[in-house]
Amino acid sequence: MTPVDNWPRVLRKAWSVRLAILSAGLSAVEFAMPFLAPERPSGWFAGAAVLVSLAAAGARIVAQPGSLP
Repeated sequence: MTPVDNWPRVLRKAWSVRLAILSAGLSAVEFAMPFLAPERPSGWFAGAAVLVSLAAAGARIVAQPGSLP
């Protein structure tokens, strides 16, 4: 695999990357919830992470003019 020429700009501007990072954050919160607040019901952040991951996949195939050279 070869990275695109403007990969630093893509990392900063592409919605697919932003949504993937948000999904990872939501997954981390879901993992930490039983340790930080065991009385809270779990599953909400996992569900949100799934939705955001699907949005990231959709954003990956949509033209994102701000991230192009």
